Amino acid sequence: MKQTLYLETSVVGAYLDNGEPFRRDLTIRWWEHELSEYQVYSSILVERELERVAEPHRTGYLNLIKPLKTLELVEEVAILADGYISRGIFHRKFISDAIHVAFASFYKIDYLVTWNFGHLANVRKQARIRLFNTAAGFFSPIIVTPEFLVHSI
Repeated sequence: MKQTLYLETSVVGAYLDNGEPFRRDLTIRWWEHELSEYQVYSSILVERELERVAEPHRTGYLNLIKPLKTLELVEEVAILADGYISRGIFHRKFISDAIHVAFASFYKIDYLVTWNFGHLANVRKQARIRLFNTAAGFFSPIIVTPEFLVHSI
C-alpha cells in the first residue's frame, strides 16, 4: 500500500512560481517524477484558496489538483482545527493552516507536504501539534517540504 500525502496550497503554488526558481524547479521535478509513488490528497480548502489566485495561474493550479482525491470538510476537522487555535498552536488569523493540519490528522495522512516554513514546516509547531494530537487521540502527520521527500533528483 502506498503512503499518503496531503498537498497544502503552497506546494501547488510553487509549481508555477517564477519568483522562486529553485523551489519551483524542485517542486516540478518532484511532482512529475515522484508524486505517483504516493496516494495523494488535497481538500476543498486548497481548492478555495487556489480559486482566489488571479489568472493566468488560477486555471493552471486548479488543473494540477483536479486528478487528486479531495478530502471532505467534516465537522471533526473543524473541531480539531478549533482545538489548535484554542490551545494557541495557531493564531486565529492562520486558521487555514490549522485546517490543513486538521485534515491530515483526522484522515490519518502520512505526510502533510508544504513550503510554509513559518506556520507548518517548523519543528516547534510540529512538536506542539504532536503533543496536542496525542493527548486528544488523533494521528499526527509528518509535516515536510517536497525537498524532504526527494529520492532521486
